[in-house]
Amino acid sequence: MEKRAAPQGIDVSSYQPGINWKTVKSNGVSFAYIKATEGTGYTNPEFSSQYTGATNNGIIRGGYHFARPDVSSGATQANYFIAHGGGWSSDGITLPGALDIEYNPYGATCYGLSAASMVSWIRDFSNTYHSKTGQYPVIYTTTDWWTTCTGNNNSFGSTNPLWLARYASSAGTLPAGWSYHTFWQYADSGANPGDQDTFNGDAAGLGRLAKGS
Repeated sequence: MEKRAAPQGIDVSSYQPGINWKTVKSNGVSFAYIKATEGTGYTNPEFSSQYTGATNNGIIRGGYHFARPDVSSGATQANYFIAHGGGWSSDGITLPGALDIEYNPYGATCYGLSAASMVSWIRDFSNTYHSKTGQYPVIYTTTDWWTTCTGNNNSFGSTNPLWLARYASSAGTLPAGWSYHTFWQYADSGANPGDQDTFNGDAAGLGRLAKGS
């Protein structure tokens, strides 16, 4: 799908303070993912202002959690995420929370976990989030990391929407289990703050995702 024709989005964190959301909206951005938490000891100090700014300008938004499988259980981190901005409601403007599970910036690529242990951790997070919100979290990852650290596990595609990161002209090969991506992060910079994303569908489809249908 040609990127311009699909709903455009961004994802941001504390590295993007002072966003002018009115400008972002006028630039054609219709959705945003905002970092809420990491592990069980970090909350984004910009989260509230970013979330409110997106909301006030009619941008469909959701929170994301940067996974730290090396510090605590998936359930613990899902509950921490929900308690600090990662919740969901069927108001039509809230995207399901996203689990950012990717290369460890602090050490071993797979956080010291075996593929089986990593799959169990992700399932623990996903099931806990689902039990508390009624929605399965979106999974943000790369095909390379997923293959390396989960053994290319194929058991999440039927429940969890995929948010694929690949800085290229196409989304490319998907991780096992997914027949399509829901979101695609295609660049780490662009006309708007943060990373640049697109939704694989139309505005009505994005609205249905936000309504949980």
